[in-house]
Amino acid sequence: MGGLLSGLGRFGLDSLEGMDLYGKPKQEEKEKKVEEKKAAPVVQEQDLLFDKTYRCPVCDKEFKSRTVKAGKARLIGSDSDLRPKYEHVDMLKYDVIMCPCCGYSALSRYFKFITSPQAKLIKEKISANFKSRDEVPKEIYTYDEALERYKLTLVNAIVKMAKSSEKAYICIKTAWLLRGKGENLDKDEKGYAEKKKKIDEEEREFLKNALDGFLAARQSESFPMCGMDESTVDYLIAVTAAKFEQYDVAMKLISGVIVSTSANTRMKDRARAFKEQIMKQIKMKNAAGSEG
Repeated sequence: MGGLLSGLGRFGLDSLEGMDLYGKPKQEEKEKKVEEKKAAPVVQEQDLLFDKTYRCPVCDKEFKSRTVKAGKARLIGSDSDLRPKYEHVDMLKYDVIMCPCCGYSALSRYFKFITSPQAKLIKEKISANFKSRDEVPKEIYTYDEALERYKLTLVNAIVKMAKSSEKAYICIKTAWLLRGKGENLDKDEKGYAEKKKKIDEEEREFLKNALDGFLAARQSESFPMCGMDESTVDYLIAVTAAKFEQYDVAMKLISGVIVSTSANTRMKDRARAFKEQIMKQIKMKNAAGSEG
């Protein structure tokens, strides 16, 4: 029985008689693709990073810091409180820019924006005691190294009397960083449970301070705040408040997001889904209270 294309030989196209109608690859082509897939290089964290040069606005010295290449990290999701998750790298580890000469440190969005009075305070209270080091950028930052940088950033914010929103933003990002650290612990390592508990407790401490800071900022500052619009900030506060069973605050703000005329559809959908979760939590809490 001839094939679909049998008889093309009389047109001089006999070599094409065996072509597949729907382009199904031949076995050797399948094997070639499998081999190519196997040979594809595995992307590692350091592949997404490079050394970027910065000039410190406090001491005017140049230094290099590890930075994520623009557009190279792929966002794969986020937690309920908007903590972003990227493939192959935790970008939170690289959002702090720290001058190794004078100790000035800030989140990337705030690094260049410092007033003369604030720089004076940094020089007096941080640079004067900072142990300067000629730091060579590493291939990657460990979570502990990144955590040190965030804590230095927070003390800088306190010293320069930064807005409540900036300090709250540092706290929420530090909490997210700690969450990432906890997720990357080796569960088979000795003392895992104790280490995880300690990290979780520290995360909650930073989350509580972030909540307090954002609530204060919401009363005294204008939007956008830390690059976020009002609906995003209210959603973030609501989710964080719910973690501490401040359900009245959470419900008020999340309901406001749902009816907001400025909130986008995605944010409203997230708000509706989270409102249902809060209602379930309240119901469970009340049920537990009545049983007690």
